Amino acid sequence: MNVDWKAFRRARLARDVRFDGRFYVGILSTRIYCRPSCPVPTVDDKNVRYFATAAAAAEAGFRPCLRCRPECSPGTPAWLGTPSTVSRALRLIAESGLEDGGVEGLAERLGVGARHLRRLFVKHLGATPSTVAQTRRLQFAKKLIDETALPMSQIAIASGFGCVRRFNATLFKTYQRNPTQIRRLARVADAQPENQYLFRLRFRPPYHWNGMLNFLAARSTPGVEVVENDQYRRSISLNGKHGYFEVSLDKQDPALVIRLHFADPRLLFVIIERVRRMFDLNADWDAIVGTLRADPVLCGAVETNPGMRIPGCWDPFELAVRAILGQQISVKGATTLAGRIAKLFGQPLSAGNGVTHLFPTPEALARANFTSVGLPKARAESIRALAQAVCRREICFDGVLDSDEFCARLLEIPGIGMWTAQYIAMRALGDPDAFPSGDIALLRGSGVATNRELEARAEVWRPWRAYAAIYLWRIAGKERIRPGKTMRKPRSPALQPSAAPEVLRAF
Repeated sequence: MNVDWKAFRRARLARDVRFDGRFYVGILSTRIYCRPSCPVPTVDDKNVRYFATAAAAAEAGFRPCLRCRPECSPGTPAWLGTPSTVSRALRLIAESGLEDGGVEGLAERLGVGARHLRRLFVKHLGATPSTVAQTRRLQFAKKLIDETALPMSQIAIASGFGCVRRFNATLFKTYQRNPTQIRRLARVADAQPENQYLFRLRFRPPYHWNGMLNFLAARSTPGVEVVENDQYRRSISLNGKHGYFEVSLDKQDPALVIRLHFADPRLLFVIIERVRRMFDLNADWDAIVGTLRADPVLCGAVETNPGMRIPGCWDPFELAVRAILGQQISVKGATTLAGRIAKLFGQPLSAGNGVTHLFPTPEALARANFTSVGLPKARAESIRALAQAVCRREICFDGVLDSDEFCARLLEIPGIGMWTAQYIAMRALGDPDAFPSGDIALLRGSGVATNRELEARAEVWRPWRAYAAIYLWRIAGKERIRPGKTMRKPRSPALQPSAAPEVLRAF
């Protein structure tokens, strides 16, 4: 694992908050690791070690600082530049930890040996897969102790420890304090009503919150999502339990404030991880902007509107349905159709504040009659075919290891073309390199004439082509573009295998 200790030293001496989460500082005398911005007195270099990940610090025998709370740092971008095997493994660990077969099961899913996987993790992250997973559980447990009034038994289950005894022993070994003592030290201890939780999810600035809200507002499904008063709100369903959450920008710190209403605390970790991905909170803007700023077309937009992120989604299936609805009609028209589908086939939810329904499940849409929705027959068949494929597990949105393979499976669904597949990969999978090059708005924004020219030009934007698309859509949004228009000559609906996705004009 390569560590640029000279750059780390400069950031540590400056207490630069922009480097929180990018690396951690281990103090040899106390065996504690901190954020670079920790307010403790500066320590001599000879008593300091640097780690690219919190797991690497834990692996080396350091425990987290109780003052600067390194578990609240923005998501680490340490996976950038690692082999695809490690990146995929980290994604699977984020989704389900090591619950499905441990390290051996994880290695089998990745098609490598368990010993080789451990070797890759130690080389590129400085810690084994087990340590990475345990560090994530510990960080979330510490967050729940500090920011909620949940009983310790529920925190143990919510953070994936399984039993209270193991939870207590692990926390005492790590922090040299039991959970109750840690809670007494918490500076944030506001009690919330039952089944309500308040979290602050930090990000690495800049973050273009208005751009994110504008994008989501244009596509918010009536009854399922609401954007108002600089706040995003939506209904959620997980493992048969229902609720909703609200997201707003913290006015003081670089963080989003999440107000969650949900009855099952065991699912808090999964929900918070989904919200982080939905709002792209782990993005490393400095790495992205270095690539995009070099392009003369993107340079002005990047400088004027720094911090644009990829708007993700809560439910990938819902996003895929929304992408099909948006083919060759306006964004407003697609939103209206999505609202009708949610009202007719979704489950009512009495959450209030404009949230009235859950989006329909694949089972509900697999045999749905869309006649009353006003949906074209071909598009209705595409949605039914997608829902049926999801029900048969032919298409699975969880644990996707290969974006190209995933898109290939989507292309087998009648009515889904490459543009739609790339759009789904971009927003549902959070693929930073997904690029729906056939979109006319991207062509207009980039100033090229053909898809081939755009794809050739986009090669220099890798692996951040999705972020380039966000900026090109913003540039093209200043022009009048007929929704759904593509550079291909139109065919008759009976002969056209797939339609282009909506032209994104939210900006």
